[in-house]
Amino acid sequence: MDVRIGIQNSPRELAFESSQSAEEVQNQVGAALAGDAATLKFVDAKGSVFLVPAAALAYVEIGSEESRRVGFVA
Repeated sequence: MDVRIGIQNSPRELAFESSQSAEEVQNQVGAALAGDAATLKFVDAKGSVFLVPAAALAYVEIGSEESRRVGFVA
């Protein structure tokens, strides 16, 4: 699934593909916004780790879990 994270005071967003489900990402973000965690930790499909301070979150966009089609649609 595609995940895009906006960070306050940063002109760029963090975008990556994750193997987590949409529900897992939502629960993780919700816990961070509730104050249960100081940082959000994400692992992308390639194994890279991203740590984002919860206080610096501007937005989190969770994309679809479907695979993209390749080619032309008739």
